Amino acid sequence: MNDLKPISVLTFGAGAIGTYVGGSLALAGHRVTFIEKTSVAADLREHGLRLDVSIDKHRGAREPLIVPPNSIECVSSLKEAMEHGPFGVAIFAMKSFDTEAALQEIKPFADKMPTILCLQNGVDNEPMIAAVLGAERVLAGTVTCSIARRAAGDIVLEKARGIGIAAGHPLSERLEIALNTASLNAHLCPRAADMKWSKVLANLPGTATAAIVDMSPAEVFAHSGLYDLEMRMAHEALRVMTAQGIHPVDLPKLPVRALALALRMPPFLARPVLAKVVGGGRGGKMPSFYIDLHAGRRTSEVEWLQGTVVRYGEKFGVPTPVNRLLTETLLALVRGEVPIAEFSHQPEKLIRLSTSGRNM
Repeated sequence: MNDLKPISVLTFGAGAIGTYVGGSLALAGHRVTFIEKTSVAADLREHGLRLDVSIDKHRGAREPLIVPPNSIECVSSLKEAMEHGPFGVAIFAMKSFDTEAALQEIKPFADKMPTILCLQNGVDNEPMIAAVLGAERVLAGTVTCSIARRAAGDIVLEKARGIGIAAGHPLSERLEIALNTASLNAHLCPRAADMKWSKVLANLPGTATAAIVDMSPAEVFAHSGLYDLEMRMAHEALRVMTAQGIHPVDLPKLPVRALALALRMPPFLARPVLAKVVGGGRGGKMPSFYIDLHAGRRTSEVEWLQGTVVRYGEKFGVPTPVNRLLTETLLALVRGEVPIAEFSHQPEKLIRLSTSGRNM
């Protein structure tokens, strides 16, 4: 397919992923409308976007790329966004815990909504979208880059990887071309379930544990007890995937099959490999779970990662005690039910809980 005509894009969220993807599409000549909170939308209308993608040598941008305010539309409601339509595609680029609220806003406009490309973490967002719009208007995707948000509309690319798109949808090939003309390194993935679960598996190591014990992922993997905890967590996820007939697949510049293979290797072989991959895989930044917890946010995507393993484990009869412990413990910290200092730099407390079978 050689359809290179510009696409009109509606982007839910102008956080790290939304700014990176939507801003790149705008720079490539596509018409992009962002939906954000009123204060953020006003900021974007005044200042535009700033994309520091200098780490991506293929883009050849030594200085941050600027998307001027007049190159994008920024609104604070879907009703207002519809005045800028119709749209060829919508992108869900917000956190998974915001999906339900977005869908409630979408329901009155469901007949006017385009296909939604879902770039969110976890595997439950696509079914939720399908329940409102129908399966034919949902396209699964995943982002494997590491992106940090400095301020509203201001991001820095910390690891340049790419975007996976599920093959087989009428829009799949056209979006692959559009994203690649925007230098986003998009690739089609044959099976949506394999793609989404592989991203879950890649996101698990060194995330919840790091947030709970207030240590970096590299420190987590350097600690023998925490390393064992991480391995048990990942093996639970692999067993849940196997029970569903889902297989790890490589994603854009993210070797998930090698990760799955390393998880099955003897510890003395796997540990240095995993420590290097997990410690450096996020471009040196702390996991979002850690950032959200220490910023005082009362929500966490742990329910859509470790929590997903727990829910599907229950459905398919696979025990997932470590994922359950990490989910419940982090949520207790996030909600203020347990002081953040409870486990801070005290990994032995968490390890004892995991071996005793007790949950928070």
